[in-house]
Amino acid sequence: MHSESTAGVASSRARFPGYGEHAPLELQALSPRLEAQLADLVVAGDFDDWSHALARVGNCAHPVRLHGQSLTLDATTGEVLSRYSSAEEPLGVTHVRCGNRRASVCPSCSRVYAADTFQLIRAGIAGGKTVPDTVADNPLVFATLTAPSFGHVHGHRDGRPCRPHGPAGGPARCRHGLPTTCTTRHDVDDPLLGQSLCPCCYDYGSHLVWQWWAPELWKRFTIALRRSVAKALGVPATRLGEVATVQYAKVAEYQRRGVIHFHALIRLDGPSSTDGFAQAPGELGAAALADLVRDAAAGVRLTVAGVDHQDPARRLAYGRQVDVRPVTTRSRPDDPDRGLTPGQVAGYLAKYATKAADDHDSPDTGSNPHHRRLRATARDLAIRARATAGATGDERYAKLDDWTHMLGFRGHFGTKSRRYSITLTALRRARRRAQTLIAGSRAQGKPIDLAALEADLLADDEHDTTLVIGQWTYAGTGWPTDAQTVLATAAAARAREHDQWKAAQRTNGRSRES
Repeated sequence: MHSESTAGVASSRARFPGYGEHAPLELQALSPRLEAQLADLVVAGDFDDWSHALARVGNCAHPVRLHGQSLTLDATTGEVLSRYSSAEEPLGVTHVRCGNRRASVCPSCSRVYAADTFQLIRAGIAGGKTVPDTVADNPLVFATLTAPSFGHVHGHRDGRPCRPHGPAGGPARCRHGLPTTCTTRHDVDDPLLGQSLCPCCYDYGSHLVWQWWAPELWKRFTIALRRSVAKALGVPATRLGEVATVQYAKVAEYQRRGVIHFHALIRLDGPSSTDGFAQAPGELGAAALADLVRDAAAGVRLTVAGVDHQDPARRLAYGRQVDVRPVTTRSRPDDPDRGLTPGQVAGYLAKYATKAADDHDSPDTGSNPHHRRLRATARDLAIRARATAGATGDERYAKLDDWTHMLGFRGHFGTKSRRYSITLTALRRARRRAQTLIAGSRAQGKPIDLAALEADLLADDEHDTTLVIGQWTYAGTGWPTDAQTVLATAAAARAREHDQWKAAQRTNGRSRES
């Protein structure tokens, strides 16, 4: 986007017909204040400078602003190869991507995160990115582990009534006077989805305590699974590494009721080694591994203390809806009648990894009554925990109010075992190296084959011949005006649609060739 596209921005309410250089951006309805800011921005003398800064951070909606300088040195001789200072930038500041994984916060950075997660997941399924393709021969299952019920909520039932029947032999109304049934056939975008039938009956405290300990529950599950695999192979758990290893990649996703569930690819490899990815023992196939995963999830228990002396201890477990299926090239986890490819599985998990707790909030109010109550309960439990100061209960609950924006979940949304595949760090380092090579290629007018250089791009830091030394100070986060943020978000949306269009063109081209 630059000054030549100003006319396109000004007429942004018209849908652009294609993806040409001068196609206008699409903006939502703007307030008079934003319209005034936008008008000032596009006629300002530094609009082109701002547009170039926006392009350099890939249309990031909330870039980090830095002041400082850096030196690039030859790691062997100490020779200064180049110098850089934020003072050299037209806007006098260096902008860096925010790197937020949540699509609701930064569409651009979340796409990069999803793309990295896609490559990480896919490499562990089919190989590539330094992972040998023989890893595809090892048993692999796709597992979904859910939370238990904390109370009845409205749900989408594929055209069937939500809850046509109440508790067997129970009353038609709860003790608070609300119906225990719902005969509505909810649409997928019904704002009632995920809302409790009776907020007073719903166990918000147990919901938050389970969410708080969900990372520990996953850890207990992986321990139980490794013990089960050892038993199935006839070796002590302490010697499992001599014959097999369990590798996984996991992402967390919020259900509409505001509770986390885990999607995981779990793979059985051979003996532990420096290189990893050894051939799995023949005694256990994917179907047998699926049974072990299912049994381990059903048997995991975690007893935790209450928030204070008035709050009872709880015995936590996963819900009954534990779905585990072997991954093959002939069936998809979500639809057994359709084929599954490594790219599809990786795409599912990459999509889940960019979702946030507020993705199911009302688009009109930016909030959700059920989620508001969860956040209020989290703050209340934290206050109660601090009041006891560890005398009774678990003082770690005092930090619950630090995680209200995550509805009490304090874990990472994407995690993997050490030897599942490549790391996000390596992928990001490779991207930085590639961007440097691309910039040099454009400056010299010479083509570059990045595919042929993949091994070098993914090499460890120990092979680097340069050293970068910098001194930076934090200047702020985000663009100075709301209009700039709106334009950045719109530009990111256009870039996403353009990429989707190009992908569709490639797919159509392959279809015509076949």
